[in-house]
This record gives sequence, structure tokens and C-alpha cells, in this order.
Amino acid sequence: MFGFGRGKRRFLCLGLTLALLTYAINSFYGGDIRKKIARFRQNHDPSDQVHSTPAKHAIINDEHPIRGLMEEADKAWVAYERSKSTTFRETVSKYRNKFGRHPPPGFRDWYRFARARNVHHIDDFGQIMDDLRPFWGVEPATIRSLAARMSENESSGVSGMHIRDGKIWKLTNPNWRMETFVKQVEQFVEYLPDMDIAMNRLDQPRVVVPWDDMQALLKKEEESRHIAQETLPIWTMNMTAFLKENDTEPMVIDPQWFSAPGQQYMLIAKEACPPQSHARNKSSSLASAESLYKVSEGGFVTNFNRSSDLCTVGPEIQDKHGFLFAPSSILASRQLLPIFGECKVNVNNDILFPANMYYANDERYRYNSTYDYDWNDKDDNMIWRGVTSGGTNTADNWKNMHRQRLVLMTNNTVIANENVRIMTQKSQGRYVNFDSFWPSAFAKKHTDVGFTEAIACVPDCSFYDDVWTYKNMTTLGEQFISKYLVDVDGHSFSGRWHAFLQSKSLGIKSTIFREWHDSRLFAWRHFVPLDNKFDELYSILTYFIGLGSPVNAGGRTKVPYVQRHDFEGRKIGRQGREWASQALRREDLEIYTFRLLIEYARIIDDNRDRIGYSGDGSEMDLYDKQRLTHEVFYSEAFPSQ
Repeated sequence: MFGFGRGKRRFLCLGLTLALLTYAINSFYGGDIRKKIARFRQNHDPSDQVHSTPAKHAIINDEHPIRGLMEEADKAWVAYERSKSTTFRETVSKYRNKFGRHPPPGFRDWYRFARARNVHHIDDFGQIMDDLRPFWGVEPATIRSLAARMSENESSGVSGMHIRDGKIWKLTNPNWRMETFVKQVEQFVEYLPDMDIAMNRLDQPRVVVPWDDMQALLKKEEESRHIAQETLPIWTMNMTAFLKENDTEPMVIDPQWFSAPGQQYMLIAKEACPPQSHARNKSSSLASAESLYKVSEGGFVTNFNRSSDLCTVGPEIQDKHGFLFAPSSILASRQLLPIFGECKVNVNNDILFPANMYYANDERYRYNSTYDYDWNDKDDNMIWRGVTSGGTNTADNWKNMHRQRLVLMTNNTVIANENVRIMTQKSQGRYVNFDSFWPSAFAKKHTDVGFTEAIACVPDCSFYDDVWTYKNMTTLGEQFISKYLVDVDGHSFSGRWHAFLQSKSLGIKSTIFREWHDSRLFAWRHFVPLDNKFDELYSILTYFIGLGSPVNAGGRTKVPYVQRHDFEGRKIGRQGREWASQALRREDLEIYTFRLLIEYARIIDDNRDRIGYSGDGSEMDLYDKQRLTHEVFYSEAFPSQ
């Protein structure tokens, strides 16, 4: 037809077929075929007896405890989603019902700000109210005086921000934390009344009010709740005790800072615990304490909030966490002081705000997608990199630090003669504890954990010379090549956590510190919780990665077998990533801080019992309808935009 012979036509057709096949393969797998094949072989080697055949779908009739924990987390999540207000009137009504007060002045401006930035859950700001509750038991002028002047002494470890006439007037004793905070507050400062803000510039939290004193303050707050019929919808003007130019006015009270470097923190923390708690009641048992936050089958955390409660877990981890065992610095007070902080333990009374590291856009902690491959293309292991921070390291105490314990328990040489408890499949879908699993071979294949450098040592770090083989520095983004990202504390909270959640990997979290976002993150739906003792680490890893062969399954006395749950790992990782894109955005940090500062402004107002938004919401309902009508019109008229 075109001058080709039959043989040539066949050759041409074969060539075109091969070309199309090559194009299809490259389109499906990406450009680097050899790399993908090598990664597939690494993750799915049929000769590997450590894990079984990868699951393509969720396992049916699976009675593993983690399956039940995931289901419970899903139920809690559904209830959380259903609880969202959809209008301003509903938001105000829920506020009054929950907190027993009118919302503060500026609430409408905040609501507009939040809705314009697509806030996901307009009611989820209970942490702010919990942090500010006890301040209702302190005179507003006293709070203003402390906030204005605690930053004057550089040795106090406090920075100050001073807002006047809708602008940031000046900073006192600033550092990078305060400078980053300024950028955030500038997004909405025009809506704020005059105020002074004292910020902790140290890593460790600062305020620990004894239990009885705190209960007295909370009682005053509860007694002050009322829905006033007549309210002032504006902030009080010309109040005293604010910082002034060339101010010489002394603080109303002395903050009474005390320094306790190296002192075990539980000696201080337990004063803030209930008398009947495990931390103070000598007759309380370990078993009774653990039953509050974990299950005996596998040791999995069922209550992430309780797992970081020092009144519950403190006695068991006081010599297993660097901050508790040998803190590098403690500068604290037992008085209720208005200190804004990035993190705290449950007994602290610092006022939480979104950590500056999350807002600073620092490339060391920023999410980078370069190595964030799709789940099936990631390495089937758990990775961690870091330095020996977390406490003051000495030749005698370093094994008591949390980071060091993690590195030791994943080093196949160190644990060559040690066994741990995991779970094994007894029959189809049923699991029991298996107390004698030797994890050395599994750790060698499926963990990549190590230090890149030794720091924070006394008198120096030479005692580590014969202990560690240091690993090469790995950027945060390069760690996303692994499926499982374990996150543990440093000197305080970990600034990596948001990036871990944003990745396509699965975050595993162990911490004693609380942050602003805790109420909006659901363990076993958005991440996997890990006890601060790390006892169940191999139970978690063998569940997701799989172990052994079903031929040997049969209970406690045989070689352990755990069905691979790759589907479940990918599912939690995906849910965490999707949620981070909705609730942990840069805009969400601004929304939270704006709400925090108008609630704080009411706390320092002399008329705080009488001010607030007392309308019925009609004005904002009209605003919502107008905005919605505009959006519908715009999308219908210009569907491509």
C-alpha cells in the first residue's frame, strides 16, 4: 500500500508496539524505571521471611487490637465532624452553652477572618479556654502588670510584645521566637485592643502552679460564669498597668522565678498533680496507672492524652526521659503568670500558642516533596535522625535519655541477645501476646535510626566515642523515603511533626509535651501513638510491616507470625496528610492566634465580666448569606476560575 513489503510492515508494527509499551510503562512508573524496579525488589523480595505477602485490601475478620483502635478513632472523628457549627449564630450559641459567657468583643472580626481563610472547625478552640480559665481568678491589673514588665530583665528568659492603637508598638528583650511571632500577629493586629504579651524564649515550659492553688483559681472562674443581659460590646479604654514610654512602674508582684538545672522534674511536677494520682499516691500501682491509657494486649496506647499525663505516667518515665531526668535548664515559677509558650507538659500553666518553628518556614523543618514518593515506592522501614539533645548528657546518665534509648533499642548489635514482647497470630484474625521475640534481625532490615552528632554533654562528649557509629546527616525531606517516621521529643517539643503529618508516610509519635493542635489530631486516625517507654514499638512495626510465615502460626510457643497490614499503614498516613492540609495550614496558625489574643484581651480587661458580643447573630447571618450568594454567582458565571 505504501511501498512496504509484508515483512517490513510486520517489523514496523512490532517496533510501534514496543515503542507504545515503553511509553506506557514510563508514564505509569515515572522516568526512572531501574530505580522503581530496585525499590520494588527491596520491598517485595519473595525470599524475605521477615514479612509476608503485601495486602492489597483491608483484612477481613481481623481482631488485632490496632484494628479496633482505628475503628474507635474513626467514630470519634465522625462525631467531631458532625459537631461543627455552620453559621455565626450557631457558633455564638455553642460558645455560650459551653463556656457560660458571651463571646468577647472582636469575635465577629475573628469569625470573618477565620471563614475567609476556610477554617475547618470553627468551634475547636477549647485549648485556649482551658489555658485562660485560671486567670479569671487573678485581678486583671495584676495580669497586665506582669505581662508588661516580666520581659524587662533579660535573665528572666522572657520576651515582650506591646500592642498600642492597632499596631505593634515595641518589643522588649526579643529573639527569633518573638520576631517570628510578630509576623503572625501583623496579619490581624488592627483588630486587637491594647495589650502586653510576655513570651517564653526558653525551650522548657515555665509555670507550675500547685494543685490546691490551681483548684482555688478554677473555682473562682466557675463562679464568675454568667450570661449578662446588659453588656459592653467594646474594650475598656485607658486602663492602668500597661507598659509606658520610659516606664518606671514596678511589677505588682514578684514572679518568683527559681532555677533548678539538673533537678529531676517530677519533684516539681508532682506538686501540681491531684493527691490521689499515681504521681502522689504511693499506694497506686503501675498496673492501675497503665490501665488508664493502654491495653495489655500488645501494650498499645488507647488514650494519647493520658499517655503524656505526668500525674499518670510520671513515676514510670521520670528516669527514661531527658527533660524529666536531667533537664539542661529549668527557670520556673509556682505562681500563675501570663507566659505564652510553644509547648508544655500537662502540669504546666503556660498559655499555648502555635510554635514559631511551624510558622518560620525554616527549611530544616519545612515539608519538601522531593523524596516524598507514593506509599508503594517508599522503603519498608522506620527512620529517625537527630542529635543527643533532650537533657544534660553525662557518662553516667546517658542511657536514661529518651533519644538514646530509641537508638539503642533499634541497634541490631546492641539488642542481639535481647527479646521483646509483640503480638502473634493464634488463629485466623486472632492475636495474643508473644513475650520472647528476638528483634535484632527485624531491626536490621526495617529500622534506620541513629545520631548524626553528640551535643549537650558534660564535661564533653568523649564518652560517646566507643558507643555510637554516627550516621550521615539526612534532611527532613530525605527521610520521607521511608514509610514510617518516628517522632520523639528533643529539649522540648519536636518541630518536625507538622512536616511528618504533611508527608505521604505514616507518623509515629511519642511525647510528653502538649501543643496547641492536640485536640484536632486523632491518634490511630491521623498518626500512631507510641508510649514514652517505647515498649510496644516492635508490636507496632510488626503489625504494619508483617512478620514470619502463616505456616508457623499457632500461639505463644512457636515462631511468631503477624499478618502484614500495609493497607492500614497507608490509610492512616493518607488520613493524616489530608487532615494536615485542612487543619494545620499556615492560615490555621493565624486563626488560632487571633482567637487566643481576643480571649486574652478579655482576661486583662477591667470590665471582663460585662464585656462581650451579646447580639443574636442576625448581622453575621446576613453577611454569610451575602458571601455565599456571591460565591455561588461567581462560580456559576466563571466556572473555569
